[in-house]
Formats: sequence, structure tokens, C-alpha cells
Amino acid sequence: MRPIFVFAATALLALAGGQAGALADEVTDAIEQGRKAYQSGDLANAKQSLDLASQLIGQKNAEAFGKLLPAALSGWTAEPVQTSALGNVGFGASTASRAYQNPKGDQIEIQITGDSAIILQYATFLTNPQIAGAMGKIVMVGNLRALQNMDGDLHMIVNNKYLVAVQGNGSVNDKLAYARAVNIAQLSKM
Repeated sequence: MRPIFVFAATALLALAGGQAGALADEVTDAIEQGRKAYQSGDLANAKQSLDLASQLIGQKNAEAFGKLLPAALSGWTAEPVQTSALGNVGFGASTASRAYQNPKGDQIEIQITGDSAIILQYATFLTNPQIAGAMGKIVMVGNLRALQNMDGDLHMIVNNKYLVAVQGNGSVNDKLAYARAVNIAQLSKM
């Protein structure tokens, strides 16, 4: 069982980008507590500590996603960024979202989601033009293929790891403008 623990701790450090020292100490503290608990045979506390480390890393991912959401476009106002990390609940996910509104009351929300096994499943559909075409209209947002539904909502997969959704009752052109304003280049590097 020891190799499994070493693999789990290594995976958590890899998720942290190999920069555990650059991250908040609570992540490395939780990993270290998990290691010590495992070595002493306390598997329940080892799991709990490693789950905590994973959750903290998910929160950091969500905060990083939030920094990639655009400011309000001309004539629009932006709400504060909202983040969440669900850890291993269901399929887990780290998300950041931001809502925008114009004076007419039109609303658009952008959400970036990562750390979820569901995204790879969705990517399979989106990368196959025949399947994606059956689900909606394929449009290009920069160099990314996006799926646009009948309401003009957009869904894009970035590096088979992140889902960017642009939704709301704003116009199709406004949704496209907001989709183009997301910092996809930086998200691609994460």
C-alpha cells in the first residue's frame, strides 16, 4: 500500500504544478500531515489530510480561473468573480464565474470549469465535428471550436481540460465578444 500513498502524494504535488513552496503552506502542510498519518497507520486521517490538500489545490485553481475572466465590456457592468471547488464530490470541479449586465437588463455569465472528469467526456463530443454539429452550430472563437446552441450560448473546451461556457439572454454577438475576451491563451498554459 505504501506505493499508492507515494503516488497520491506525488500526484498532489504535480497538481500543484511542482511548485509546492510557491503555494500557500496549507497545501504542503496537509500533504505532510497525510504522509505522517499514513506512516503511523492512521489511514482515515491520511485520507482526510490528502483530501484536504486536493480541495485546497482545487480552490487555488478556481481562483486562478477567476483571474482569466474579462472585465466588463463597454456599456456593461461586471459582478464580482465567484469561485468554488467541489473536490471529489460527484465528478469534482473547480469553477470560476462572473456575471455581466447591460443597461437594457441583458445578462451574460461566463464560467470556467476544470478539475473534472466530465470535461474529457464533453471534449470527445466537441472535437468530433459530426457529433458537435448534431448538438448545435460550430463557430470559431479565436482558434478554438465552440458549440453554439439555438440561444447563442457557447461552450468551448481548452486543452481537453477546461470548459468555458458563455450563457445568458444577451445577444449572440455580445456572447461572442465575451467569449473572445476570456484569456484563453493563459488558460491554455495552466
